[in-house]
Amino acid sequence: MKLVIISGRSGSGKSIALHVLEDLGYFAIDNLPIGLLSQLPANLPGSNSLVAVSIDARNIVTDPQGIQPHFEKLKADGYDAQIIYLDSDDGTLIDRFNATRRKHPLSSEKVSLAEALVQEANLLEQIAEQSDLRVDTSNLSIYDLREIITQQLESSSAKKNVAIQFQSFGFKRGIPKDCDFVFDVRCLPNPYWEAHLRGYTGQDQPVIDFLEQDFSVRAMISDIASFLDKWLPSIIASSRSYITVGIGCTGGQHRSVFVAEQMATKFKHQHPQTLVRHRDLSLANKD
Repeated sequence: MKLVIISGRSGSGKSIALHVLEDLGYFAIDNLPIGLLSQLPANLPGSNSLVAVSIDARNIVTDPQGIQPHFEKLKADGYDAQIIYLDSDDGTLIDRFNATRRKHPLSSEKVSLAEALVQEANLLEQIAEQSDLRVDTSNLSIYDLREIITQQLESSSAKKNVAIQFQSFGFKRGIPKDCDFVFDVRCLPNPYWEAHLRGYTGQDQPVIDFLEQDFSVRAMISDIASFLDKWLPSIIASSRSYITVGIGCTGGQHRSVFVAEQMATKFKHQHPQTLVRHRDLSLANKD
């Protein structure tokens, strides 16, 4: 049996993720009590080889042991189990609750929504640390989330390969929460200050030509590649199947996009499941 556990803070997209897995052929169980997790394989029909469950903070409160002993038992019994943890920044979660007029499961007359979100993060900390993949859904569409989950499942099925995602972003919109590593390339020459390049992106040839000819850009790419070459084997050995590397510049339009594209090209030869995503590229001209 292949078991996928979906967890994360309320409003981060757990229900959507569970529906995605259901569409992919998984037998989906919403809001499973943690105490039933290790008993799940014995209580499902043998035909259910793909199972997905969601676990939220309310389940944690009812089981003081947390997820660790149940997850370890599943692994010891030989089941293929992995955790996908979803989260968003506090502002986005508050906006989502206000828009839907829903009540947070941990809020009350004495506990505000903001306080409930902090409590929830603390309760879910152990699951977050155990997760195989962390996804920041703050700026993701349903289709983006579906693609990321699908890629994670495909990469975990290919035992010898690890999926590496290079994600460009702009620091002015915040650092993505789902990055395992973050590299700051704001020290590199900025095409934004060249009037004839401002309207282009790091995917366009004029900007590519401008950045490729600069020694510091080439040195930065070489240094990031050397760091990852050194540490990826250890990361992969720790059973990680999905790694996200953030590349950030000021606006997420020029330098970070170019460097992320260059890094993806470099690593795709050795790691065929290398991906590239530009978080803020579509937003770059809207400020």
